[in-house]
Parts: sequence; C-alpha cells; structure tokens
Amino acid sequence: MTEPVGQTGEWTRLGILAGGGDLPLELAEARRSENPFIVELSGFADRDYSAFETTRQAVGQIGGVIKALKAAGCDAICFAGYVTRPDFSALKMDTRGLALLPKVLAAARKGDDALIRAVVSAFEQEGFRIVGADTVKGELIPSGPQDAMGVDPAGHEDDTAKACEIARQMGALDIGQGAVVADGLVLAVEAQEGTMGMLERVAGLPAELRGSADQRRGVLAKMPKPIQERRVDLPTIGLDTVEACHRAGLAGIALEAGGAIILEREQVRAALQAHGLFVVIVDPPHG
Repeated sequence: MTEPVGQTGEWTRLGILAGGGDLPLELAEARRSENPFIVELSGFADRDYSAFETTRQAVGQIGGVIKALKAAGCDAICFAGYVTRPDFSALKMDTRGLALLPKVLAAARKGDDALIRAVVSAFEQEGFRIVGADTVKGELIPSGPQDAMGVDPAGHEDDTAKACEIARQMGALDIGQGAVVADGLVLAVEAQEGTMGMLERVAGLPAELRGSADQRRGVLAKMPKPIQERRVDLPTIGLDTVEACHRAGLAGIALEAGGAIILEREQVRAALQAHGLFVVIVDPPHG
C-alpha cells in the first residue's frame, strides 16, 4: 500500500517554520487546502496564523519543533520569514538544541550561510524533506525579464549593472545580499542590519548623494549569494521594500531571474507605478 500524499503528491503534510514578515503567511495561504502546519518562532513570527493549526516554539527548542512537526504528520518543511542571528549564550535550548549547539557554533563562525546549512542538515537527518518557497508557490519567483514591473528603467542601466556586481561580490564573502548604487557611487552595502536598515541609512544621506521623489536616482540590487542555501534564504522584496526605496529617493530595484522572491506582487506593482519606480530582472552570471 502506498503512503498517503498531499494535494500535490509531493508530501503528506507541509510544515512551515514561520519567522517574521509576510512570506510564511503567503505560503500558508497558497497551500490552505492542504492544511499546512505552522510553527510560529517566538519573537519573530508576527502575522495572524489563527486560520491554521499552529504551535509556538522558541528558536532554541529544536527538539520541541521536531516533535511538534512529527506529531502533526509533517514530512516536508519550509523555512520562511526572517530570523536574526540569535545570542547563543542567551538561548533557552532543549536537549536536542544543546546537542546541536557545538556544530551550530562552529558553523556560525564561518558565516550565515554555513549556520543555515547546519540547521537545515539537522532537520534533514530527522527525515524531513526541505522545500523552498518556490516549490510551495512557484509564482513568487521572477523567471526572467518578462517579470519586470513599474516604470521604464531606461537611463539607469549603469547603476543597475554596478549594484548587481557589488551585491554579488558582497554575497561571495557571505556579508549580505544587497547594495545601492547611484550615479556610479556605492551608497551602501547590506550587512547584519538587513535590507530595511540599509535603506534607512541611504534615506539619511545628503540629498546630493541620492535621489528624491522629484528626481529619482540610484538602484537597489538584491542578489543571491553564490553559496546560498536557496531553499531557505532567497533575497526577498515586498511592499515594504518598495516604500523604503521610495523614501530613499531611489529609481528602482534589480533582482536575479530565478534567484529572488517578490511578495504581494499586485500591491508591489501598484506601488511602483504610484511612486515612479521600477523592478528589473537580470540574468544570472554566466559560468
């Protein structure tokens, strides 16, 4: 007898480990008919999941998370939403978390991507299939230039190219995913403060260095890191990103085909048009 499968035939039941932001809820809504199980991560999950079966667990309660997922019948899980790097000394870890701690600490010293891979590996060893947001809801991922939105990006090609190059170089060093360039000048690169924090810094720069609502200049590029665990941590933009770019006076946003997530696509499209911004989709680097 074959095992029962979910609606897609890909899993019996999907579990979503929900951090902050809109992505976990958007994924849950996309699979509502399959009754996904939501693990709300304490201190991060910040949306209303009352329409779904849920549990709330602390980041350090690895054993508790695994037990809850297995009790709910989940055989596949999707990590979604933002979770900042924790203070390991302050985490209240259960037995399973403490057993994983040496490996996690060693990985953390190598960078965020190594840390993510160590956590993902722990869940895979428990028999879970790890699926990316693109598997759960494929239309989140821009596939090529046809997914561009907003106003005409003409005149901003040089800043787009340089911002993409800088973002990729920063990603190769496992520093961050984003960079902002205006008139060939690198205004900011993303580090631990995240994209929104970086854009706030840009908005605080002197007006002559950046654009304005009347004369938009500069491009935000968000590129996946070369060693990125793409099932867990793809660059993501949404309505909040567009509004932050608007406040910073930027002209637009560049994303990589197949290497980014666009949330709230229709709201993003409307905001881009209202503010006179663009989103362009660039090809991945060759080789």
